[in-house]
Amino acid sequence: MNLLRAFALGLFMASAALSAATAQPVKAGAATYFMAPKASDSAMPAAAHRIDALQGTAAQTNQWYSTLLFNPKPEVMFVQPLTVKATPAGFEMALPSKEVLPTVRQDVEIHYPHRDPLVFSPVEFEAGPAKLAKADDWSIDISMARGADDLLVSVAHGSPYAFFRLSRGDMRLRLPAGAERVDAGGDSRVLALRVKGKAYAVFGPTGVRWEQAGPAEWIGRLPAGKGYLSAAALPDDKAETLALFTRHAYAFIQGTRVDWRYEPQNNRVETTFKLNTRIMEGADNGPLMGLYPHHWHNNASLEAKLGPAFDSVRGKIRLLAAAQFKTSFAYTGFVPFWPGIGESPRKGELTDLMKTDLRNARRMMLQEGKGAYWQGKGLQRNLKLLDVFEQQGDTEGRDQLLAMLKKRIEEWFSGASAKSYFHYDKKLGAVASYPDEFFTVEQINDHHFTYGYWIRVMAEIALRDPAWAARNQWGAMVELLIADIATAERGRADFPFLRNFDAYEGHSWASGVGLGAFGNNQESSSEAINAWAGLILWGEVTANRELRDLGAYLYTTEIEAINHYWFDIHKLVLPPEYKNVEVSQVFGGAIVHNTWWTDEPRQIKGINLLPVTTVSMYLGRDPGFVRRNVDALKPEMALYAAHGKKPPNPPPADVWQDVFAKYLALADPAQALAQWDRWGAVELGESRTHALHWLLSLNETGPPDFSIGADTPLFSVFKRADGRHTYLAFNAGKAPLTVRFSDGKTLDVAPGTLGRTN
Repeated sequence: MNLLRAFALGLFMASAALSAATAQPVKAGAATYFMAPKASDSAMPAAAHRIDALQGTAAQTNQWYSTLLFNPKPEVMFVQPLTVKATPAGFEMALPSKEVLPTVRQDVEIHYPHRDPLVFSPVEFEAGPAKLAKADDWSIDISMARGADDLLVSVAHGSPYAFFRLSRGDMRLRLPAGAERVDAGGDSRVLALRVKGKAYAVFGPTGVRWEQAGPAEWIGRLPAGKGYLSAAALPDDKAETLALFTRHAYAFIQGTRVDWRYEPQNNRVETTFKLNTRIMEGADNGPLMGLYPHHWHNNASLEAKLGPAFDSVRGKIRLLAAAQFKTSFAYTGFVPFWPGIGESPRKGELTDLMKTDLRNARRMMLQEGKGAYWQGKGLQRNLKLLDVFEQQGDTEGRDQLLAMLKKRIEEWFSGASAKSYFHYDKKLGAVASYPDEFFTVEQINDHHFTYGYWIRVMAEIALRDPAWAARNQWGAMVELLIADIATAERGRADFPFLRNFDAYEGHSWASGVGLGAFGNNQESSSEAINAWAGLILWGEVTANRELRDLGAYLYTTEIEAINHYWFDIHKLVLPPEYKNVEVSQVFGGAIVHNTWWTDEPRQIKGINLLPVTTVSMYLGRDPGFVRRNVDALKPEMALYAAHGKKPPNPPPADVWQDVFAKYLALADPAQALAQWDRWGAVELGESRTHALHWLLSLNETGPPDFSIGADTPLFSVFKRADGRHTYLAFNAGKAPLTVRFSDGKTLDVAPGTLGRTN
């Protein structure tokens, strides 16, 4: 969870003293939400720093640039490879370098801080406060207008350029001390610079005159009617690199768009990235795009097309001279639950745990916290318990749990409680849940984590009782929560495009308002995956193919990003100085092995694994990495014991042992079952019953086999050590389904059932 507590409430908060009488209830089927907070509950912050033309659209929260919307003095934005910052002195642009910081945990953090920037400012007028002027899929325009005058800057993920347009006059450029001009190859338009060992260039229009106004100051005298220039950081100081950048410097970015296509018949998610440019002068040489590792790794369509590369916190950003490119990733699938356990020496143990957990189910549904995050975890905890009862043939226990889940959801969705309810902020375009928890209201944090639990639970209840979950009953609230985190249309007034998801970086962001010197952040990548799986399930249950395909795109793409930027399974991202096996927190400009709430190693590692359910199959993509990750716990715990600062009420020594046993089972089911302790600590989103059922299931089927696909989104394949396969597929539709697996196996699945074959 994002727990940045340094939030300047006085700058961001709307009035918090709205009475229940003005809360304006709105019916959504059988559910109710409110157009204002109740009683003294706080409202969400206002996105005040947007130009007037954007005020009628939903605010772009939870993005890499969201600090711009909420902060009159915005933080640094990590564009990659550039860092930029809008300040009263002008617009700053820099190329960050790696810094290795030792920690009290005896490991290191990797930072790429904003240092020694070039500062651009108008000569004829004073730049005004920065506002968001335009937001496309991975590019933005920043307006620094004052009155009728404007300094407009365009930047985009992956682009090494910043593009400037001035309403009038010339441009001033201030440099760090010691900066020097270098040979630009005879092109008078180009101001080539060396700044503390880094290469930069500024590209003016034909007729520009570069005048040195001081030891660290230049002025670009712009010809009449040509109030534009671009500036770039270069990956090296070679003459051919400067020539390359000069050829593309006048293709100004006008917009960016991502399009996706899920192809069930091929088990692929294909994504197309397109840049729209305006050629300011000269030949149309197109743009120069910077591709992240998850774009270029194993991408046959890009072979021999990539140029120089930048070092970055995301690994090598490689340059491509093109206006578009494509990626194609395997969709590996999941089923909502696994079948019952057959004959097993530990079946009696499972039965005993089922009895105990059923007795404790009501308490287990909300053991910690009172807000929507903890309630959502508790609901999914009992839902996964319900799966086991159902698949083991205990329909009485299943029905008891199902009734319990429905009753609790109705209590929240009905709006009858003064404390637990949902509020829609029309001006912001966002849904708040009360009571506030982890600043989901005050900072718009973690909406995909929080609402993802609710969406998934509702989807799986709908598998059993579609009438109860129908839109005219309780399903309308699910669609409101889906719209909050994953609206696929652009420019809407009610919700922003893909609130939490960064289409170019390929993963989500957790902070709504973008606090902190290192940009936005995400910790629990696995909870993001849980949310996108919920979209797939709800799309399947409601026969909404567009939503299902959106879920498949988000699910598949985020998994690819996790495998690069959290787990680095391809060994392309983490620098040699980094000591840990994996990253637990990804920031715009840093990678960190820590959590927001503890230095305890098991929770640091486990936060990117939980909740471990059938959706978590992707964690076993690289069995060798799973073993290395689990094996790293022992030395990390030893360091913590020797140097860590212990909390007043420390967790048990085996905290989250269920998470690690289940995770290890994806690589070595027998070892995982052997280390499982029935009486050990269990994470509060899990039950002992479901944990043991998971371990026994994988001991029976073997770990997942990702080499086999199927022509349906809800499938899984497993392979035992003796080579025998188990095939699963779920049919969420109303007609019989024949599933075709890529190895030639077929499976007929009746409506609403889980099919299995060997």
